[in-house]
Amino acid sequence: MSTAFSGQTADFPGAGTGAALTNPSVLRDISLLSGKKDAIMTPLWGERMKKLLKYLKGYEKECVLGPLFKLLEATFELLVPLVVASIVDQGIGSGDRGYIVKMCAVMIGLGIVGLASSVTAQYFSAVAAVGFSTRLRHTVLEHILNLSYSQIDKLGASTMITRMTSDINQVQNGVNLTLRLLLRSPFVVFGAMIMAFTIDFQAALVFAGVIPVLCIIVFGIMLITMPMYRRVQASLDGVTSASRQNLTGVRVLRAFCKEDAEVASFEEKTEDMTRKQLSAGRISALMNPVTYVVINLAVVLLVHVGALKVESGVLTQGLVIALYNYMSQILVELIKMANLIITITKAVACGNRVASVLELESGQENGTRTAADLKGQVEFRDVTARYDGAGNPSLEHITFTAQPGQTVGIIGGTGSGKTTLVNLIPRLYDAADGKVLLDGVETEAYDLTSLRQAIGVVPQKAVLFKGTIRQNLLWGNDSATDDELWEALTVAQAKEVVEGKENGLDAPVEQGGVNFSGGQRQRLTIARALVRKPRILILDDSASALDYATDAQLRMAIRRMENPPTTFIVSQRAASVRYADEILVLDDGILVGKGTHDELLESCPVYQEIYYSQFPKEAVQNG
Repeated sequence: MSTAFSGQTADFPGAGTGAALTNPSVLRDISLLSGKKDAIMTPLWGERMKKLLKYLKGYEKECVLGPLFKLLEATFELLVPLVVASIVDQGIGSGDRGYIVKMCAVMIGLGIVGLASSVTAQYFSAVAAVGFSTRLRHTVLEHILNLSYSQIDKLGASTMITRMTSDINQVQNGVNLTLRLLLRSPFVVFGAMIMAFTIDFQAALVFAGVIPVLCIIVFGIMLITMPMYRRVQASLDGVTSASRQNLTGVRVLRAFCKEDAEVASFEEKTEDMTRKQLSAGRISALMNPVTYVVINLAVVLLVHVGALKVESGVLTQGLVIALYNYMSQILVELIKMANLIITITKAVACGNRVASVLELESGQENGTRTAADLKGQVEFRDVTARYDGAGNPSLEHITFTAQPGQTVGIIGGTGSGKTTLVNLIPRLYDAADGKVLLDGVETEAYDLTSLRQAIGVVPQKAVLFKGTIRQNLLWGNDSATDDELWEALTVAQAKEVVEGKENGLDAPVEQGGVNFSGGQRQRLTIARALVRKPRILILDDSASALDYATDAQLRMAIRRMENPPTTFIVSQRAASVRYADEILVLDDGILVGKGTHDELLESCPVYQEIYYSQFPKEAVQNG
């Protein structure tokens, strides 16, 4: 009866210490950037968590009322054994059915009030925890969006997804259960022991002896299994990562007939995780049987002492039952407390990982100059660029000038630094040495938002978002009219694509644009950049899926635009850059050629090799 109205099912953090397996990446290195393998032991551990607690601001009332109602529920739970004792001693002992009914009504009333208190406490705790995680998630997302490309590359997409989802969910669970159980469980344990001493001092000594033994068993098993579960979670993280990689690259795997090899690798990872999980599970499985053996031995001893007390008339049968119920309450609460500590440990570890992301500074100084009146002159002065962790520079000593309205072609082999070069213009990355200037002003002097609004970037991978064609185009300029959208589509050679759809601009777009072909996606992403009417347009190999005729029509349409932008065309196709005003030839990060098509055919061996490999007939004609 003592646990009938405690709400323990709702409060249980997990079934034994096995609950620690619910998050595959909780205990990965929680100090991502510091390189410390066991940051959980550092002083920074507490400081980082304190930084997250500020997101509970505004929920002070819920943080107070939640634990208070839990203590109220625990108080009613501690009274239930005394009611049971009175039913046995006075009602059953004297055969007074009226008294039994009355006390049963009292017990039901205590249960209803306890249940109401429990539900109220859980409501306030949930409101505080969910509000906390919502604020934290929004803050982390906003912070990530303001990070530089270098820092995003360092973190990795999977890491950021983990921080935003499972890590914050674990912190939310930790806050929720802390508000509900951190005060309640110790209150019940010590309250039950105190109530036992009020009943009979000698019988309560059994409680005083069994509680330390139970604590040693419960927390001993927990301390042994927690490191084991960390290894299990690390293995599970590997399994999750392998699953994500296989699903992402399933087409490549099939193309190279690597399914069997990946299945074997996946089975190896899962078997390793299973072995570790079984080892931890065997020890964890000792929790319930060992504690129940101890508690039952204590019950036997308690019943023996109680029987002697009853026989001597010191205790009544009902009080012995009350002592038994208090013993059961202590056992349940100790197991709850062990699981709560595991949950809090997981929450703190995850909170530390989230805080490490929030500690990252953007790394890019934001200027104050507006780029609204940008004419489009681009100048590189002895620019060198390198990626974090890379030994050799990606670009070395690049110098050139592009005048407003010019078309600049950038060509070179794979890995020659073409994309790196154009990424320096909108400051997606910053140069390590040298200067990048727009209209004679260093890019660092411009406000980042203003700068990027004046530049249209079409990346190598054409990405469309779920919604409609109109919504995707409006990403370029959310105030654009339909006429401006159609104008951009016409220049991008995508007008026929949209007109061919049943709903035109309102035709649906699936996630990633999978309901469009590769060429259609590229033309729509180019149109999205043109909607902005940028002063500088960067086409980073964004016409690779277009046929030569459409590619040529696109370049001609851009040139014929009213007040055309300074256009950078990155391509590995010589035909795409042949008619550019100036062509930059890159080879392993070095500018080995600069000039027009005819000039480079005479003076640049790298350009000659690229061009003649694509147009072998001209190579034969030229000897």
